[in-house]
Amino acid sequence: MAATTGSAAAVDPALVERVTRELEQLLAAGASPWAGELRGGPPCFGCGDRGRCVVVCSSAFRAVVDAGADRVSTAPGLTSAPEDLAHRIDHTLLKQDATAEQIQTLCEEAVRFGFASVCVNPFWVPVCAELLAGSCVKVCTVIGFPLGANSPVIKAAEARQAVCDGANELDMVINVGALKSGLHGVVQRDIEGVVEAAGPDVIVKVILETGALTDEEKVVACELAVAAGADYVKTSTGFGPGGATAADIALMRRIVGPRLGVKASGGIRDKKKALLMVRAGADRIGASASVKIVRGEDAGAGSY
Repeated sequence: MAATTGSAAAVDPALVERVTRELEQLLAAGASPWAGELRGGPPCFGCGDRGRCVVVCSSAFRAVVDAGADRVSTAPGLTSAPEDLAHRIDHTLLKQDATAEQIQTLCEEAVRFGFASVCVNPFWVPVCAELLAGSCVKVCTVIGFPLGANSPVIKAAEARQAVCDGANELDMVINVGALKSGLHGVVQRDIEGVVEAAGPDVIVKVILETGALTDEEKVVACELAVAAGADYVKTSTGFGPGGATAADIALMRRIVGPRLGVKASGGIRDKKKALLMVRAGADRIGASASVKIVRGEDAGAGSY
């Protein structure tokens, strides 16, 4: 167990508490979580890919703007920083009573507004794959959803079937109970099984269910996702306790750095909150109120 746990077992609770307080203070002041690094020099991670910072390190580029820059110098080969909120959104419909007509509407809206993906239950993956063929919209589905307590064998089988049916992205739920029991090796192998089953061309996002975790557990879960080869860490299922918070997004971004993407989901119902998540460090937003978000309308109450 110790061999597979790695650095996750050596987390200092006092450090977690201090980092969390600092991030909350930064966010309350309207600052980016990268601002401290920016004040001490550009947050370069030594990739050596000079002249393409906007592409290679878009989160750091956004932080420069968030910190107050009106203009940023460019060089040949640079592209514009990502500005379109719609391209960050996974347009989501995970209700158990979702109908074929609603799924079709979801796909039509995703194409019309240019959302990153549609996120649906596994049964609807083949339908979405057919409806979205030839478009830039990806098909995302969920694995081990919403509790994450399935056997790892079942999760891996779900992943293989979803990819076979046409899924491009998989949002898997970790085994929360195993994590809280200190079974870090079990959690890591669970993620690794889905990553392996998905293959190199499919994005795997790891749902932590942050509302059920302590800050220390969130740190451990992020480290395990990195070690297991996942592509993203994600806050919530939208069906569990709580939803996405800016403090959690900032903490997750601080732990995974540029290695993984960060997805905010759960309770994001308007543009203001979506933009807050992006400023805190989110690359993706999971929402069912996607159309209202991009239109700047209030979607009212809801879980996802």
